Amino acid sequence: MIEPTASEAVLTGITEAAIFVTFVVEQGAEDGVRDVLVDVSGLRRSVGFRIPEAELTCVVGFGARVWDPLFGAPRPASLHPFRELSGARHTAPATPGDLFIHLRAHRQDLCFDLAQRLTSRLTDYARVVDEVHGFRSFDERDLLGFVDGTENPEGTAANAAVVIGDEDPQFAGGTYVVVQKYVHDLDTWDALPVEEQERAIGRTKLSDLELPDELKPANSHVALNTIVDGNGDQQQIMRFNMPFGRVGAGEFGTFFVGYARKPDVIEQMLTNMFIGKPPGNSDRILDFSTAVTGNLYFVPTVEFLDDPPTPGAAASVAAMDQETDGSLGIGSLRGD
Repeated sequence: MIEPTASEAVLTGITEAAIFVTFVVEQGAEDGVRDVLVDVSGLRRSVGFRIPEAELTCVVGFGARVWDPLFGAPRPASLHPFRELSGARHTAPATPGDLFIHLRAHRQDLCFDLAQRLTSRLTDYARVVDEVHGFRSFDERDLLGFVDGTENPEGTAANAAVVIGDEDPQFAGGTYVVVQKYVHDLDTWDALPVEEQERAIGRTKLSDLELPDELKPANSHVALNTIVDGNGDQQQIMRFNMPFGRVGAGEFGTFFVGYARKPDVIEQMLTNMFIGKPPGNSDRILDFSTAVTGNLYFVPTVEFLDDPPTPGAAASVAAMDQETDGSLGIGSLRGD
């Protein structure tokens, strides 16, 4: 059984600052992007070394459209384009995005510096289609006033929820991330009584306690995001959501970032929210929060980024093995 090493960048704690940058890779520019990837670890070390206590991390994710031109076969087992969800009242759109960079630190200046350096390196090969600067708000609250990320798993549970293991051995140690940008109608939200806000979320606002089942509406955010498998075990993900906004423009939002060992857990949450469970019973929070972007990415290990494969490399290795022993490149699995 494979024992993957958890990605330090994914499993570290919540920070005070983050920057999220989404790129679309230009056609035919994949070789240039691949060349930049090998410098990511070194750039992060160079920027972060100056203030190590700020704990600068960098996660890089790849969308389904660009995987084959960048790396060839095989591809991660669950990597596919983000699936748009259109319910009776709300839509989770699928938007362009080939490359996603998630920077986190206890200081925004480090995130900014690394974002600038990476974007500069990529400028000839990919264009930025979305950039969000997130910040910590008080005691981990979103701009709706509620604590965000309370149910994040910890320790071995976090590793089990996030890090791929022997179910996809060629990509063990990696993970998947789903990202969405939500903008809030704060004027309408703030006009609600606190009790109604709490019923929409499914938690108390001040103390951050989950409402009892008998008081928690079926269309509350908590109720629809609780996923239980056939054995009655709750399926967990790791959230690194961040508030963002522009006061003068009246823009107030939450950048949703969900990491999971398999994306189907997050996809089920989104289906419950936007389509409804049952259909039509959509998430009450969507009456005040509108999703404007949506992407799914695979996040490989640091070792993968440091020495990324090229298209055709795996096929070439298999062909050489076949020429050597007449097999299909799996001779090492035989018992003779």
